[in-house]
Amino acid sequence: MSIQKSKITLLEEISTLIRREHYSLSTERTYCAWVRQFVKFHHMQTREILFVEQEKKVEDFLNYLALERNVAASTQNQAFNALVFLYKRVLESPLENVKATRSRKEARIPVVLTREEVKQVLLLLDGVPELVVKLLYGCGLRITEAVKLRVQNIDFGFKQVTVRDGKGMKDRVTPFPDNLESLLRNHLERVKMIHEKDLAQGYGSVYLPNALARKYPKAEREWNWQYVFPGRGLSKDPRSGIIRRHHLDQSAINRAIKQAVRQTEITKKVSAHTFRHSFATHLLQRGTDIRTIQSLLGHKDLETTMIYTHVLKQGGEGVVSPLDDL
Repeated sequence: MSIQKSKITLLEEISTLIRREHYSLSTERTYCAWVRQFVKFHHMQTREILFVEQEKKVEDFLNYLALERNVAASTQNQAFNALVFLYKRVLESPLENVKATRSRKEARIPVVLTREEVKQVLLLLDGVPELVVKLLYGCGLRITEAVKLRVQNIDFGFKQVTVRDGKGMKDRVTPFPDNLESLLRNHLERVKMIHEKDLAQGYGSVYLPNALARKYPKAEREWNWQYVFPGRGLSKDPRSGIIRRHHLDQSAINRAIKQAVRQTEITKKVSAHTFRHSFATHLLQRGTDIRTIQSLLGHKDLETTMIYTHVLKQGGEGVVSPLDDL
């Protein structure tokens, strides 16, 4: 990107500030991608142009996303958040009274598996994918939360999993399935052997969030901070350049799920997130309070959780088809 300030590109400046404020790597990449699209959309070549009718520029871009690209409301909000960060935190010129057409794409009813369908898929998985998917369904985790779990986040004594810095940078606690304990303990024994081998070869450090690496300089090599699901090999950290073992890539889990589903007669579009949806829906069917489910899922608004109440209505809007009366 040619928009520069003292030989530092705009994207480099955004990345520097995002890292200083301890945003995740995925947020950094997402914000930079939206700013890149915004600049390209307006054909901007200099930093000064960013300040000319800045609110109108943002409005035009958001209108384009809603009216021409027909993006979901959540996608448009993500783009807007990136631009708010750009103008407020990077350019120090906060946006005021931005008026844009809001995306009206209705939220889709989530795909949910029956209990029998969940069993079918789980029986066709093995190894790490089996463990991860059982955590997705058994604990209601997002796939990103599952692959980033640390050893210390699993509490076998209290039968719970602590999710740190989930969506919205929130922590929460969710139940840990009893029947998964033996399988996970065996897995952790193998992971510990890998960690000890890495240490012996001069590696063994793991990425620590925020300023923990400076506060606890030895923690990055301690067992309790290691990922429950480490990657197969060592690789270079894209931010620090340090060679270390990162967490498992979530794409490997989605591939295993798709392969398993293809072996069944399930015609639903199933992804890793489907198991989180199924977790919430099955708890609701069991009679679990909606507020409890909201807390377990880490939803900010109850309205988000209420979408799962659709499964309690047998048939469309709870109406029995007249064909069944014949």
